[in-house]
Amino acid sequence: MLPIRTVSKTMVRSVSSHIPASAEAVTKLAQQLIRIPSITPDDNGCQTVIRQRLEPLGFQCETMQYQDVTNLWCLRQSPLHSAPTVAYLGHTDVVPVGPPSSWTLPPFGGQIHDQNMLLYGRGAVDMKGGIASFVVGLERFLQDHDSLPYSLAVLLTSDEEGDAKYGTRVVLEELQKRGITIDMAIIGEPSSLHQVGDVVKVGRRGSLGGTLSIIGVQGHVAYSHLARNPIHESLGALKDLVDERWDDGTTDFPPTSFQISNIQSGTGALNVIPGFKTVQFNFRYSPAVTDTELKRRVHGILDKHGLQYTLEWSETTVPFESAPGGELVEQAMASVSDVMGYSSRPCTSGGTSDGRFVAATFPHAQIVELGHRNETIHKIDECVSLKDLKDLSLIYKRLLDRLRVVEERKQDGQEYTDHHVSVAALP
Repeated sequence: MLPIRTVSKTMVRSVSSHIPASAEAVTKLAQQLIRIPSITPDDNGCQTVIRQRLEPLGFQCETMQYQDVTNLWCLRQSPLHSAPTVAYLGHTDVVPVGPPSSWTLPPFGGQIHDQNMLLYGRGAVDMKGGIASFVVGLERFLQDHDSLPYSLAVLLTSDEEGDAKYGTRVVLEELQKRGITIDMAIIGEPSSLHQVGDVVKVGRRGSLGGTLSIIGVQGHVAYSHLARNPIHESLGALKDLVDERWDDGTTDFPPTSFQISNIQSGTGALNVIPGFKTVQFNFRYSPAVTDTELKRRVHGILDKHGLQYTLEWSETTVPFESAPGGELVEQAMASVSDVMGYSSRPCTSGGTSDGRFVAATFPHAQIVELGHRNETIHKIDECVSLKDLKDLSLIYKRLLDRLRVVEERKQDGQEYTDHHVSVAALP
């Protein structure tokens, strides 16, 4: 086990006296985490705070340091040999704050605006607030249950907002080598739209990027017959790439999209035909097409136009989706209904998350993303409602309650056929 980085304790301001007592624990923890500047990939001690909360609950915690990335793996092993592992995943790194003077309250102050009952700070939503919600949810759940029909785990990384090379992916690879499997993954990314839990993300599209370099011949604009302009030559090919319909999507995924994100060319001089043009693009693709097919079709379009080019492909992220009717998806949505009184809907939209690494390492794992509302992520004045912090924590606890009943029934020989555990069977 690698050594833990030591940090000084962060002082936590007492929350306002009119915050409901049931929300106080999760609010204090969220404040404590927000007050630690942890711009990616620097954890800066956030994971130490979480470790100190989980070890008294019976979790065995290990820090895994790769390059400049800090990861925390915590496991509370079930005594049952065949018990599945239910893991919460999150990240302690945050994006830069931008101009601090533009914030209503300091970005690392963890302060509450008493009039609107919002907690401000970088990471309030993405995703220190989510971490605080599931840690307190775990604490409350384990106060009620000592012996469990499944193992509980928490995996945190400080490399989700950055390159994601030395974070969740390498930890999961190491766990796989040790024979440890994650069967259900609950990712606390901000997934909700208008109300907490109104959306439960059950999958993500794949991502494939490319850097295309079109090669021309530099020359004087007055003697264009002696040059070859890569800007002009590539216009038809780029239009064909933009206009191409790559697939029709699937029942749960929209059609694949192609987007050009950057174009670079020219020498800066008005009278010089450039010798190259660089185009960066990205696919967000559905399971109706493979990355191999996309690459083949792109090369076909470029070759049809007779371009001289090089094309470097970035690492592929494959699409994934948790099977409809699985217990994790069903019980996550039922937990939202129990706590909030309204229905949620499954969704596969949005960018990538660390769920892609779980799906790649453990293909049979069930994965959901269930977190706070995402309207202020990465923005100036990122903030989270104190009520949302409390409600999400209750949803996380309720989900563990429901999964406990499901697993106990399965271990008693009952098939998982009833998609909704009776509320009467829950504490």
